[in-house]
Amino acid sequence: MYVISLGDDGAELRPLEPWRAEELLTHMNRGREFIGRHIVVPDLVTDLESSRAFLQSYADKTASDTGRIYGIWSDGELVGSVLFRTMDLSHGVAEVGCWLESSAVGKGLVSRAARVIIDWAFEERGIHRVEWVAKTENTASIAVARRLGMSRDGVLRESYLYRGKRHDLEVWSVLAPEWRAARQAP
Repeated sequence: MYVISLGDDGAELRPLEPWRAEELLTHMNRGREFIGRHIVVPDLVTDLESSRAFLQSYADKTASDTGRIYGIWSDGELVGSVLFRTMDLSHGVAEVGCWLESSAVGKGLVSRAARVIIDWAFEERGIHRVEWVAKTENTASIAVARRLGMSRDGVLRESYLYRGKRHDLEVWSVLAPEWRAARQAP
């Protein structure tokens, strides 16, 4: 078990493991409507069994080195997550994702947490390209991609079927050399 401080405000990043299923469910119940505006996780985590199964799927991804999930805690309460939805080490590509409940928005938590895991992907796992994919109407998520120094690669038109409606997805990315150069800039 480890905890990574995300700053002086008491925010922390920790692995989000299956034994935290009840905590995830409580968090999801608090933020279900807000989180569910853009991503499917609230539709997947609806009871303790589905919460445990969701976290187990990421434990399995961690074991196979194909993804990971981390929780964001603020004042001791789980308020969000950052994750590698996918990791393909043979191609050097990973996709970062995130969510927050409404009470945690506007504090820079996702940006800070994403920096930690992106650093890890580039420096420890040898990833070359980190991607960020968001619905075009998810302006908060796209703003995080911009703050992280990512470049907009393009739009996948009507590629995301969500709750019966097709949505455009924006693809953003940053390459390892760009990330390192930005981190070294004054």
